[in-house]
Amino acid sequence: MKTLLTQSEIQDFKDDGVVVLRGVFNEWIDTLSKGADFHIKNPSEGALVHKGKDFQGKFLEDFCNWQRIPEYKDFVLNSPLASIAADLMESKSAQFFHDHFFYKEALSGAPTPWHQDLPYYCVSGHQTVSFWLPLESRKKSVSLRSLAGSHHLNKEIRPTSWANNESFYEDNNTFMDMPNTDNGDFEIKQWETEPGDVVAFNFKTIHGANANKVDDVSRTLSFRFLGDDVVYRNRPGRTSPNFPGINQKDGERIREDWFPVIWGN
Repeated sequence: MKTLLTQSEIQDFKDDGVVVLRGVFNEWIDTLSKGADFHIKNPSEGALVHKGKDFQGKFLEDFCNWQRIPEYKDFVLNSPLASIAADLMESKSAQFFHDHFFYKEALSGAPTPWHQDLPYYCVSGHQTVSFWLPLESRKKSVSLRSLAGSHHLNKEIRPTSWANNESFYEDNNTFMDMPNTDNGDFEIKQWETEPGDVVAFNFKTIHGANANKVDDVSRTLSFRFLGDDVVYRNRPGRTSPNFPGINQKDGERIREDWFPVIWGN
């Protein structure tokens, strides 16, 4: 299949750890919106709800629902998502990891804090990509923010709970503290987006989003993929999402019966 990406977009992803792709999923927005509306009314048992102080609306997030919501499954298996993932990762294969749904009610007031995804996950490797796909027009002020080049840091950022800021695992030299995001060391990449646009970023890229303080809801889906160099990593505690019973050892390829290879061999 002919790539849907330009070489410039692939290079931006490689250099910055993040890139915006315009209009690549225009034909899938109605399908995904239908799935998201069902999801809002039928969250999983593991869904989390956050609320901003002095704000009325809620911020719902939920993981790993692609197999129970037909519209999500259709998108994962039949859209160009996996081939785009392989091109961005410069990988011969694209293995689906999981989906993540964010629903912020109007005036929810709960931000997505600066963080790095990889330390929360049971995997290790560089060939990774997460797709941040908003289902409504998104002003730049409430769009995803990413620190360009932060995926090249030598250490992972210490993962913390968004609810109370406590460390996920015992503190040790494996992790580093969050760098200063306001001193100009990193360029902040942030874009206004329309339905069908997607922001793609490496699992190591530091990112976050401002609180929804406007009088509109926001629905965002993330879909995450693993490339050729990704292997299982046994973390010293629970992961997010957690995969109880995965029964794997450090350095093994991630099991394909749980995480299917959608593209390539």
